[in-house]
Parts: sequence; structure tokens; C-alpha cells
Amino acid sequence: MPENVRPYRPPPPLAVPIILIVLGALFLYANYRPTFDPWLVLRTYWPLILIFVGVGQMLDSMRARQNPGGSSNSSIGATVAVVAFACVLGVLLWHGRAFSGGRHDSSYLHHESRTVELQDAKSANASVQASAGKLTIGGGSSHLLDADFSFSASYDVPRVDYHVASGVGQLTISQDDRNSDFGLSHNDWNLHFSNDVPLELKVDMGAGEGRLRLRDVPLTRLMVNIGAGQVDVDLTGDRKKDLDADIEGGVGQATIHLPTKVGVVVHASGGIGAINAHGLKHEDDEYTNDAYGKTPATIHLKVEGGVGEIDLIPEP
Repeated sequence: MPENVRPYRPPPPLAVPIILIVLGALFLYANYRPTFDPWLVLRTYWPLILIFVGVGQMLDSMRARQNPGGSSNSSIGATVAVVAFACVLGVLLWHGRAFSGGRHDSSYLHHESRTVELQDAKSANASVQASAGKLTIGGGSSHLLDADFSFSASYDVPRVDYHVASGVGQLTISQDDRNSDFGLSHNDWNLHFSNDVPLELKVDMGAGEGRLRLRDVPLTRLMVNIGAGQVDVDLTGDRKKDLDADIEGGVGQATIHLPTKVGVVVHASGGIGAINAHGLKHEDDEYTNDAYGKTPATIHLKVEGGVGEIDLIPEP
């Protein structure tokens, strides 16, 4: 090789300077937006780098096969991976669901409170339609309903509609679905009903966690349909009237607390997994407690559908 001819050296990869630019941009953005957590973004989306690196190495392998005589030191895999990762972060920041790390500040979570008066109704039918998140229902309200909603920007504002027809209050609590995004999501509903108004309650929940504390609520009918997740239902306490309760859907786990001084009969059918019936008599697909057939009121509970596991727990 002639002395004045230098051997070819490929240019240094651009991955390192691009990484520095991306990190600098993230932390600079955090200075202007205190609710933004750059560490949360990196912890959440770093696996994307592995995916993009793998894609880049596949491109390198294809280039090497198409050009066997090319330089073996030429690699674009790392550069492609970092550029793609930077583009994804840019899209997420542009659409922005705050990345606030769960900080409960006004720029991340929205809060809404609603109160519904009974008006001239003697009883009420309530339909709760929650798309996902955490749903807590209980009693103790001096009105027909006291509701508190806490939700992130990835959810619409819940709607509360109420009117009275023929002496029966018709209450609907709903929320429109939105397209899912890569940001954090939070959707927490706390609903408190009156302890004095007979209530027929229907709950439709797409996914998440449901806690139904219905011990002191004078239910006449209960229907619960949950697509995925888990539900914990408390039906303990004294019951003056019969209660028909249905729990169905693709529930991963259902925990149901039952009274001991009110007759209970449980029917389980469909794609049921394990049933843990604590202190209940079992015959075929029917479970009963010692008070069944001996009390003026009876709880008729039906569990069916794709429920994975059921815990039937009598109150102490």
C-alpha cells in the first residue's frame, strides 16, 4: 500500500451523540414542565431500544449479504435504533399524556363531583357504565347519589343523567371510550348511594377493579358485568327484602361477602374456575348457608360466564 494512502476508516456511529441529544431534550423539557418525569419515560419505554437494535442488526445482516465485499465495520443498527426510539418519544410527547409519574396534581388528573337529589322518586334504577379503571360503590349519602370522579386526560368526563318517571328515578352514569395511548391512565370513580332509597343497580365495567360495598344499601336487584380484572362485592348485613344478584362476564376473580343471618343460595355455572365456598353447603352447582329457607328475606346469587375464581365468604 502506498505510504500516502490512508486505510479506509468508517465514520464513528451516531448512536452516542443522538442518545446525548435525546437525554438532554428530555431533561430540558422537564425544567419547563415540572409534572413531567423523564425517569418514568426511560423506565417505561427502554425495552423499545432492544426492539429497534434487533431491527437494526437485521438490516446490517441483509446489507452484508447483498454486499459481501463491503466494509465489515460499517453498521447502522445502533443509529437506526436510537433514531427510532427518539421518534417514538417525540410522538408521545407531542400527544402528551403528561407522563407525570402518578402525581396527583391538577395538570395530570381531572376531578369532578356530582350530587343527585332524589326529587319525588320513591325508588331508583341506577346504571353504572365504566369503561375501565377503579370503581368503588357504597352507601352513606344523604342524597340519592354523591359521586366523585378522578381521571386522566386519556378518559372523557363521566356523564351523570337523571330523571324521574312514574315515581322511579332513572340514573345513568357513563363515560365515552377513547382510543388507548402510550401515556399513563387513571380512572377512579367513587359512588355513594342513599341508605334509605330502594335501589336496582346495574354495573357494566370493561376492565379493572370493582369494589362494591353494598352492606347498607337497600338493594332490590343487582347485576354486575365485568370484562376483565377483579370484583369484590359485600352483600352482608340485614336484608328486609329478597335480593336477586347476578355476576357475570370475564372476571378474573370474584370475592363475594355473604351474610350469615339472611338466607343465601348461590348458583354457579358457565366457564367457572375454582370455587372456594367457606362454610356453605354444596349440592350440584348450588351453595346454601345455614339460614337458607329460615328467614323472611333471601339472597339469590347467580355467578356465571368466564369467571376464573370465586371466593364466597360468610361474614364473621
